[in-house]
Amino acid sequence: MRKFFILICLLCFFSCYNSERHCKDYKTGDFYSEVTIDGKLYKSTFSRTDILQVETYNGKKDSSQVRWINDCEVIYKTINPKNMAERKDIHLKILTTSDSSYTYEYSYVGDTKKQKGIAFKVKTN
Repeated sequence: MRKFFILICLLCFFSCYNSERHCKDYKTGDFYSEVTIDGKLYKSTFSRTDILQVETYNGKKDSSQVRWINDCEVIYKTINPKNMAERKDIHLKILTTSDSSYTYEYSYVGDTKKQKGIAFKVKTN
């Protein structure tokens, strides 16, 4: 009975553990991102300041205003939208961080369908 009690206590302790996120480390800098949608891998590079993100995908650049909700959530608003889809703001939430990357989920604001991806901080010399 005592072993059972110890096991329950250990399970309760480890089930409450949340990994610490260091989102502030990824608010600005140069990154590359990978997202898999329907089995296809999409890669892009981007540079982010406190107020602006410039992304390059398939040789095309796109700029967005950056508005941080909190340390781990941000809203992107396309500066010069070319169609109705680009007029929709994007909500991104950092889920986990490591020493060189973060995993995230994103969706159009108000949309329940979310995609996940990973971004890697580019080392600068």
